[in-house]
Amino acid sequence: MERVNRHDDIVRACQRADRKAQFELYRLYARAMYNVCFRMTNSAETAEDALQNAFADVFRKIDSFRFESTIGAWIKRIVVNHCINELKKRRLFFESLDDRIHPSPIVEETQMPTSTLNVAAMQTAIAQLPEGYRVVFSLYAIEGYDHEEIASILNISEATSKSQYSRAKAKLRDVLKSPRHLIQDV
Repeated sequence: MERVNRHDDIVRACQRADRKAQFELYRLYARAMYNVCFRMTNSAETAEDALQNAFADVFRKIDSFRFESTIGAWIKRIVVNHCINELKKRRLFFESLDDRIHPSPIVEETQMPTSTLNVAAMQTAIAQLPEGYRVVFSLYAIEGYDHEEIASILNISEATSKSQYSRAKAKLRDVLKSPRHLIQDV
């Protein structure tokens, strides 16, 4: 509870244009938000650009924050939107899928490889996904958005979001089955 009050106090100070509070808010959230940016864009340079632009927006719009959600969730939404905009600038295209013509198999979560993986192997595997797959996978599996929200954010159908996610999981399974991604017992 103390953390929430502390964050609320920082936000209120930011709303009064207190530079120290702005720095503190940035310090508290920049690393986590950079990770979101990097997972979505797969580029350090693009992630840094999106992060800086997002925080500029955060401070421009801080007066509109009404404490109806956590400040972290509010910042994350702005960050995700900036990542999407950066990807659109790079002409991100999603595979248009018509599930009535090309049904996408529903893959159970338990079908992922059960071998012990290290974090670096998983990050490498996610980075190998095509952009459309990676963005949907990151938003759904890592950031916790549902397919309806993803469809709205990316301006795609909910069916396309589900198909992209399913195909991303299948591709990840293939990549992760490769012996070079398994932790070797020495």
